[in-house]
Amino acid sequence: MSIVNVIGLGYIGLPTALMFAKSGIKVVGTDNNLELVNFLSNGKLPFNENGLDQLFHDALSNGIEFTNEYQKTNIYILAVPTPYVEESKKLDPKYVISAVNSVLEICEKGATIIIESTISPGTIDKYIRPEIDKKGYIIGEDIHLIHAPERIIPGNMIFELENNSRTIGADSLDIGNKVKELYASFCKSEIIVTDIRSAEMSKVVENTYRDINIAFANELAKICRIDNMNVYEIIKIANMHPRVNILQPGPGVGGHCISVDPWFLVGDYPDLTNLILTARKTNDSMPKHVLSRIRDIMREHDIRDISKVGLYGLAYKENVDDTRESPTLQLLEQMDEHLAFGVKVFDPLVKERKVDHQFMNFEDFLNEVEIVVLMVGHEHIKENAALLENKLILDTKNLSLLEGSYKL
Repeated sequence: MSIVNVIGLGYIGLPTALMFAKSGIKVVGTDNNLELVNFLSNGKLPFNENGLDQLFHDALSNGIEFTNEYQKTNIYILAVPTPYVEESKKLDPKYVISAVNSVLEICEKGATIIIESTISPGTIDKYIRPEIDKKGYIIGEDIHLIHAPERIIPGNMIFELENNSRTIGADSLDIGNKVKELYASFCKSEIIVTDIRSAEMSKVVENTYRDINIAFANELAKICRIDNMNVYEIIKIANMHPRVNILQPGPGVGGHCISVDPWFLVGDYPDLTNLILTARKTNDSMPKHVLSRIRDIMREHDIRDISKVGLYGLAYKENVDDTRESPTLQLLEQMDEHLAFGVKVFDPLVKERKVDHQFMNFEDFLNEVEIVVLMVGHEHIKENAALLENKLILDTKNLSLLEGSYKL
């Protein structure tokens, strides 16, 4: 089999490249970030992930290589960023377009370009096919296009790469089945072959569904706060119904999937996405709700110095070091807008300094604050709950570590 050239070695591309290599496929990982390439080439991982060390070791043993140069081959997997434009909420396709054009400059005739990056419905028709046409290639002969959206989450990537079902969107059933065989080298679950637009839409719909469910839980939390009801008890009872599955409220929605993908639909279908837009606004409002709860606690205990407040957790979810779209970062922006400077921050997994007043030692952090806001439910905080006994706790994740903790 030819070399598989994986383009983009971030949270999705790197584990995917390693998984293919572990499975015995010849893989070259390419990234424009030369520092990252050197880091990987020297046997070091850029982020923490359960099981990633062993997977990296296995992939290195099977000869995976890292470079900032695209390879001349016939199979490319693109896992580059797909942000959205803040003003319009539409997908910004510049990284995908750039990667496709770089592939077209060097690829073999008949090459297959597999786009794993999450894209809005119609992106390949609107942006990618025209780029290929401009170069004079015939799609379906000179170039084959595939959309195989990733379906993994930080913290459980390795398990989900092997066990989550996959979708292969293809123009040609024959090419789709060949790519299916490629992914079957490590994917143990069902792999569905469909058309490209259905694959594009299905991934965005999955994350939008979850965003709406979380928004419902968050709205319930606000309603229950007004009349002093226990939202967690109410959700627990409601979920005993066999056809009800309400998720848990929280301080906001982060990560690159749930907090971003629904905007693609809002941007492309502004007149048809009232529910989706409301859900996005609800979830984006939760950091402000947390700020109002902090204010309530400060007033109740006559604490007037915001620097006595400490935020535990910078990552967007528990037990990862990924800070993309983190609710804590959103909350800090809210505080900045209200001229509330000096709040302390600590996350045991985030080793790189991301914000002002970020502590690297937990006890030093606790010594400086009177109120601890639990933004993320890392195992670390569960194991060290006893150290919080003399603090006022705002528990946004319902960890229930200590009696008397304030809730959302």
